[in-house]
Amino acid sequence: MELVWITDARYVGGYSLELTFSNGKVKVFDAKDYIASHPLFAALKDQQTFSRFELDGWTVSWLNGKLDIAPEYLLQA
Repeated sequence: MELVWITDARYVGGYSLELTFSNGKVKVFDAKDYIASHPLFAALKDQQTFSRFELDGWTVSWLNGKLDIAPEYLLQA
């Protein structure tokens, strides 16, 4: 698996983010099913909370870095 990180992210609505990766790939990740299947991410069911993500130099994170999803997973999802 290649080492990748997220260089840019944009909220596109609902539970979707458009992600740009360090290898130049761009994809839209719909997190709705991910959030529903991972109880740790229950706080992100609120779309306003979900939309307030941050780039932390490696991936996207929420709630001041308390929640994140590995960029490798986001690239493959």
